[in-house]
Amino acid sequence: MKLGNVLARRGRLAAYKLVLVQAAVASIISTLFFVMWGAQYGLSALAGGVIAVLPNFVFATLAFSHSGASSAAKVIKSFYWGEAVKMLLTIALFSLVFINLKVGFMPLFTCYSLALVVHWIAPLYFKQS
Repeated sequence: MKLGNVLARRGRLAAYKLVLVQAAVASIISTLFFVMWGAQYGLSALAGGVIAVLPNFVFATLAFSHSGASSAAKVIKSFYWGEAVKMLLTIALFSLVFINLKVGFMPLFTCYSLALVVHWIAPLYFKQS
């Protein structure tokens, strides 16, 4: 197996680990909203969590498809492509939620924001290997 493939797989697994932590936090927050304020708030928080988690999963899949110095142009292109798809998917998901669901803005944006913050700070707690 090529070193580039090993590095790409290692990066992808680390990114998936971050997304998994993000999904766990979003699930906990959604459950708390459901228990404390009912089904509509729980569903709204869940929608916010999905809007945060799904684009990051897609980004991780696309961005870490290549690795290594021999494919530097592919690495850069895959990161740009992954970020573009992530932004478009986030916009599309927000649009779908606002059009099709009756959501509470506070739980939606609370869960969305906390899931993003977790994604930013979680690497501080992971051991770099």
